[in-house]
Amino acid sequence: MVELNYHHLRYFWAVAHDGNLTRTAERLNVSQSALSIQIKQLEERLGHTLFERRGRQLVLTEAGRLTLDHADAIFSAGEELLANLRSSAQPRQALRIGALATLSRNFQITFLKPVLGRSDIEVVLRSGTTAELLRGLQSLNFDVILLTQPPARDAVTPFVSHRLAQQRISLIGRAEIVGKRRKRNLRGLLASEPVLLPTEDSSVRTDFNALMDRWNIQPQIAAEVDDMAMLRLLTREGVGLGVIPPIVVKDELASGFLKQAGNLPGISENFYAVTMERKFPNQLVRTLITSKIAQI
Repeated sequence: MVELNYHHLRYFWAVAHDGNLTRTAERLNVSQSALSIQIKQLEERLGHTLFERRGRQLVLTEAGRLTLDHADAIFSAGEELLANLRSSAQPRQALRIGALATLSRNFQITFLKPVLGRSDIEVVLRSGTTAELLRGLQSLNFDVILLTQPPARDAVTPFVSHRLAQQRISLIGRAEIVGKRRKRNLRGLLASEPVLLPTEDSSVRTDFNALMDRWNIQPQIAAEVDDMAMLRLLTREGVGLGVIPPIVVKDELASGFLKQAGNLPGISENFYAVTMERKFPNQLVRTLITSKIAQI
């Protein structure tokens, strides 16, 4: 049976968090060569390379990221033991998720629902642009990212895209505004009322522009917003009619504060969970994706 040398693991843990061998050696008051030997012995024991060098920085490999997760749990448990010998707390498993900044918060909560509130799981959720999220996924800073369009897949970046849901896009507004539909149809509202739109780089905006061209309507644009939370707020304030998925304002629709004027024909938004082919995937991601797909 292969035993783990925790002395080697602690040196690896320190270097992984510093990202710099020289800095760690100085902090621990050991020679750089001695530190390198300790990590090399750990790699030989585990059978995997834990770091790759990029310039002066050491970057974790996939095996290194997995090892660091376990090291964090091990040494955190040790600190808890020293603090309180009667502590029964269990190490928490990390789940790192990246989400497109414009993605519906309600959808994100729905996706995370199976793991929210669990004492054994620590959820780390960060937002960003598509490019930022894909870089984070490639560098193993995320276990999964949530997007509205699947990225290209090739031999260099083997992304795996799982379509989780498809939402119809509706025209939604304050009840007193949408109530005017009794006198005007959907086209009439779009031709006469100000609208709140996603920005031009959105697939929803592209489809909306095409619909307006087919209907020969020049819409009055009250605002262009690249954040769903702000689009929801502006719609609530009655600034205009929002072109949004109903899930974004599901609470307001349920209360009757907002109403749907109607679905916009041919316009929908897809939601994807994107992962990478990994030797050591986070099994929590599979649980979340399987749970969400089962609802489709």
